[in-house]
Formats: sequence, C-alpha cells, structure tokens
Amino acid sequence: MKIIGGPASQLLAARVASELGCELALAEYKRFPDGESYVRVLDEIKDVVIIQSMVSDEDLIYLLQLIDACSEASVRVVIPYFGYARQGRRFQPGEAISAKVMAKTIEADEILTVNIHDTPVLDYFRVKARDLDAAPLIGEHMQSLDLQKPIFIAPDEFAGSLARSVASKLGADYDVLEKKRLSGDQVEIKAKHLDVANRDVIIIDDMISTGGTMSEAIELLRRQKSKDVYVACVHPVLATNAICRLFKAGVKEIIATDTIDRGVGIISVAPLIAGAL
Repeated sequence: MKIIGGPASQLLAARVASELGCELALAEYKRFPDGESYVRVLDEIKDVVIIQSMVSDEDLIYLLQLIDACSEASVRVVIPYFGYARQGRRFQPGEAISAKVMAKTIEADEILTVNIHDTPVLDYFRVKARDLDAAPLIGEHMQSLDLQKPIFIAPDEFAGSLARSVASKLGADYDVLEKKRLSGDQVEIKAKHLDVANRDVIIIDDMISTGGTMSEAIELLRRQKSKDVYVACVHPVLATNAICRLFKAGVKEIIATDTIDRGVGIISVAPLIAGAL
C-alpha cells in the first residue's frame, strides 16, 4: 500500500505513511496558464490511499483528478476535513444541498472522514464512508496541560457532545454557552449551568472558521473572572484574520489537530487514520 498526499494534506499524509511504515507516492501538481489544474501520479501503484482535505473548491478538483489518475488501482480516500458538510440540508427553498452534490462526485473503494460536521452527510456518498472521532486525541493532549479546575464549554448545543467527550477523558466538567438577548443591541453570553470564576476554560468546537463567536465568548468569560481561556477544535479553518482575532480577545492558546495545515495543529490525527486503515 502507498500513500498519496493531496496539495492540502502533504504533511498529514507523510505522518500517516510514517505511522504505517508505508511508502509515499509522489504526484505532480500544477496549473496551466488558463487556470486549469493538472495532476500526474509519478509512482506505479496497485493499492493506494489518497489523503486530501477539502478546504477549498480547488482541493476537491485535485482530489477528483487524483482518484482518476489512480483508476487502475485499489483506491481508498481519506478526507480529514470535508468542507461542505455545513451545507448538508436544505434550510430555505431553492437552496442546493451542496454537501450531497460534492459527496456524489467522489468514487472510491472506501472513504474516511474525521469529525465531519454533520454525520448524515456520510449517507450522500455512493460508497462506504466512515467518520473517525479525534475527540480522545484532544482529551489526551489536555491531560498534559497544568489546568486549574478545567471546564470544557461548547459554543452551542451542536458541539455539546464533543465537549462532553473530551471532558470525560479528564473527568472534568463541561457546559454549553447560552446566549441571552438583554436588549436590542445587548447580548449576554455565559455558561449555562456552571460558574467559570477562577477556573481554566476550554471552549471547544469541531471547527473554528472566522473566530467571531469564539472571540466574543473569550472576552465575556474573562470578564466573568475565569482564569486562562483556551480554544480547541478538530478543524482549524481559521479564515482571514481569525488567529489574530482570537489572541486579541485574550486566548491563552489555540489547540487544534492537523486535519488542516494551519500551523496550529499540535495534535496529529495520523495515528487515528493509520489505525482505521
């Protein structure tokens, strides 16, 4: 078995290959002057795992080209971050179910994802698809930190199960942020059940995109006399100025996995993926 890393997942692919003791297969990526992308797999392959996160539309194109370039081999695909999973249902009339559109384009013998935002999206794939849970890896990392009476907080009910899963690894408390509108222009955000005063707080979600909600929550939690505030996520999308926004708000540290290569991925999901393969 060989491993191919797509343009968005080069480092993670190398880490998975190292975990498995497998050879990395090289591929060439380039763009023609008119903007069209080009892929050529340089190694001979019979059994291959393609690892490519979908952070942008371009990433999907490269993934589809890699799959076609390996069409004579046995192909498994790992999509550590499936970028369209937030568009997994129709919220308003006339909307495209974009996650379904993207999933149906991907053909392989098996597909693996990591903490996909909306698990029903897995049903849109035409082939067997499995989702891997990186929450225990985040919990293990948190055990190495000298946290004071830690409390894990999800920004909404949707992320509550992730907060609960990570907190259970440490035997720590978890809660969900509650947003309450006080007036037309005043909103109060606080932990729903627990007092955060004099406690280290870890706000955790499956992904951090622009950091807007997280930044607001950090500022308010610090006003409520919390100790250090951390943010943790599986997928560090961190679009535009999200990193600076979080540190300006007073975050102690951003803790994330390497499903997206953003420089803050201090927890690798390579062992998780290698174990599944």
